[in-house]
Amino acid sequence: MSGSVFTLDDLRRILLESAGAEEGTDLGDDILDKKFGDLGYESLALLETGGRIERGWNITLDDSVLDDSTTPRALIEAVNAHLAAQAA
Repeated sequence: MSGSVFTLDDLRRILLESAGAEEGTDLGDDILDKKFGDLGYESLALLETGGRIERGWNITLDDSVLDDSTTPRALIEAVNAHLAAQAA
């Protein structure tokens, strides 16, 4: 799984594997700027998502990354920043 870029498709897959999708939530929609809470993903689901990202992309995310990343766009950018720093 690990690669040089973490994408929205990667995040969608991990969210579905980690916690599924709340009824009525369509992760195929434009979700980049929707709050995780509005998508039905609370702190436990995000912790599991963070763990899967760390294992799949061989990175370590600071605890604050999941707290500060309230939208998919923010989390994707944070993961990609970690990947870029690791590659440097």
